[in-house]
Amino acid sequence: VAERVLTAVNSGASSLSFVGSGFIVLCYLLFKELRKFSFKLVFYLALSDMCCSFFSIIGDPSKGYFCYAQGYTTHFFCLASFLWTTTIAFTLHRTVVRHKTDVEDLEPMFHLYVWGTSGVMTVIRSIANNHELGTWCWAQTGHTGKVVHFITFYAPLWGAILFNGVTYFQVIRMLNNATRMAVGMSERSYQPDPRSDMKALNRWGYYPLILIGSWFFGTINRIHDVIEPGHKIFWLSVLDVGMAQLMGLFNSIAYGLNSSVRRAIYERLDLPEWSQRWLPKSKSRGQQSELVSL
Repeated sequence: VAERVLTAVNSGASSLSFVGSGFIVLCYLLFKELRKFSFKLVFYLALSDMCCSFFSIIGDPSKGYFCYAQGYTTHFFCLASFLWTTTIAFTLHRTVVRHKTDVEDLEPMFHLYVWGTSGVMTVIRSIANNHELGTWCWAQTGHTGKVVHFITFYAPLWGAILFNGVTYFQVIRMLNNATRMAVGMSERSYQPDPRSDMKALNRWGYYPLILIGSWFFGTINRIHDVIEPGHKIFWLSVLDVGMAQLMGLFNSIAYGLNSSVRRAIYERLDLPEWSQRWLPKSKSRGQQSELVSL
């Protein structure tokens, strides 16, 4: 019964994430005006989330060695997902705080960093696999396998969370100082819109919380499983699976569904007038992504 419940929760949450991340991928492919470098990183993030969700849906311990393949691919693409969030944070920090304009030249390094790190960690995990199927394809069963799984996934995860948190804190502090200076030095005829600025700042502050919310219960569950391997907590396993597989949906909403995407959809589709409340008012040409707009 517990296995069926976990499978149902996994399939439902993964399906929502697959649809959300797939929508962002589709928008990037359809709308040329979105193909700026900043949104290209969001596209890679959504693509990783979509693959992670897809392979999570098809996993089932009853499928034997097919389950191992699903476990490795899930490990690889989920790792790639949160590593892409660090490239977005790094790009924002390099642009806003360090005032560098060479971020587009770093794209090959981003790919090497994300796919290379994900590949190495997945290979290390596969070496420690003891080939004993438990109730979950992605989780390890032996003590050594559990420790290696924690090292190759959860350690990089919380490193990414720490990096993103520090980076966004520095970006927000920098922009707050710049806004105060602009207000103090500007003439009365110039009236900045602090509400829109703070809305963007608050949204950036939520980005690290997505990873924390998605993987907090999973981290606690892994630690508990190592300490007391014979005692499973069902409700913790449900929260672990459900929240982790919703990461793609959370990322697609936070990173992908910004004003540029909404504007592109509105301009291509004949939407009713009331929908304009949901869409940004301005339609200025060449507006950059919200990641670098300030």
